[in-house]
Amino acid sequence: MKKINVVASATVYDGVSELPSGIQTLMNKAIEARNNAYAPYSKFKVGVALLLENNQVILGNNQESAAYPSGMCAERVAIWKASSDYPGVKVTQLVITASSSNSIVDRPVGPCGACRQTLSEYEINQKEPIEIYFMGEVGQIVKTESLLSLLPFSFDSSYL
Repeated sequence: MKKINVVASATVYDGVSELPSGIQTLMNKAIEARNNAYAPYSKFKVGVALLLENNQVILGNNQESAAYPSGMCAERVAIWKASSDYPGVKVTQLVITASSSNSIVDRPVGPCGACRQTLSEYEINQKEPIEIYFMGEVGQIVKTESLLSLLPFSFDSSYL
């Protein structure tokens, strides 16, 4: 038996004002997308902004359904829209923000498991990392250099 240690690293910013200006702009777009989310059941709104290598910005937000939980997360809405509208164009950065009508979300909210799996497939296929920044409604922002930092033992097509 062999034991290995898996180490993930991240950078933590104390607030939006500490972010590089381009990421501040993306985060503001993600906040706008978050505010337009359709989340009447969970009251938990998520917004995403993706920056593509061609400088296009793709927005996404969560979309719920009365047939709960058959809605869709913001990250998958955005990545699938990017792939549909700009096939083969690489994603360079992804920012996420979340809020709740029930309380202030004051800690970073990363992608759920299903979104991590979907995003990892895009990152693996494009053979370049996607920088990810995520936050709640206020407070700290976490940055990872790659989606695979959040999902170190990823499952991909090489297993099939």
